[in-house]
Amino acid sequence: MSHIAASAEERVTVPLVQRWKDEGRRLVMTTAYDAATARIADPVVDMILVGDSVGNVCLGFDNTLPVSMAMMNHHLEAVTRTRPRALIVADMPYLSFHLGAEDTLRNAGGFMQRGASAVKLEGGAKRLDMVRALVDCEIPVMGHLGLTPQSVNVMGGFKVQGRAEDEALRLLDDACALEAAGCFALVLEGIPTELAARATEVLRIPTIGIGAGPHCSGQVLVFHDVLGLLQGHKAKFVRSYVDGFGLLQDGLSRFAGDVRSGAFPAPEQSYRLPEALHAAVAGWTPRS
Repeated sequence: MSHIAASAEERVTVPLVQRWKDEGRRLVMTTAYDAATARIADPVVDMILVGDSVGNVCLGFDNTLPVSMAMMNHHLEAVTRTRPRALIVADMPYLSFHLGAEDTLRNAGGFMQRGASAVKLEGGAKRLDMVRALVDCEIPVMGHLGLTPQSVNVMGGFKVQGRAEDEALRLLDDACALEAAGCFALVLEGIPTELAARATEVLRIPTIGIGAGPHCSGQVLVFHDVLGLLQGHKAKFVRSYVDGFGLLQDGLSRFAGDVRSGAFPAPEQSYRLPEALHAAVAGWTPRS
């Protein structure tokens, strides 16, 4: 049980996350999209991201762009019903924060009313007005720079960002601007290790890395990647700690075999009539 979060009874809050950065405690974050995954993750991690990655992880889309507010609300509600101690961060999906402050506040406010503790949105300088509007309405904001999946078409695919000088320096400028606008933490995705290390050194707020090297304040991975539940191509930054897909498929195969052989259900999985009813049931005939 040594990997269970240190303070199982302490509810994780935004000020606590910021304090842990100052204390040098590394933060652990993973995604959850329903009650089952939230219950598995909650005793172990510090933060749970209800990510728009639900689109390609669970809903069969090629990317996150088709994910709507209705979809996100549905999955957020499933997670928050478990009343987790971890900090719940809800992803603002594509077009939920792009059309102006009013829409942004309405959508983010709906997340907070459904039990989120913070929201996450992608982008740098062009999103500062939205970040400020959210912070002014007492909504904690986690920023997201680097490989931002909602920009997949502009980037020409899921590619490492910040390898050119202008890109690297712009990312550092954006990181500082997001902090100044009031973000309490910042996800850095798909950027060189050295760039993430420099951002983490300069910023007062925590950085959460995903494909950004080991020097961030914490790390986030998709739940299904950590547990090896997905087949096919894996990003370089993914490390699976168990072959979940194989284990679950093996269990299901053994269930199917027992059904086909008649070994399931056994008496211990079956209910029995009271002895006094045996004769009545055995003598029953259909009414004409």
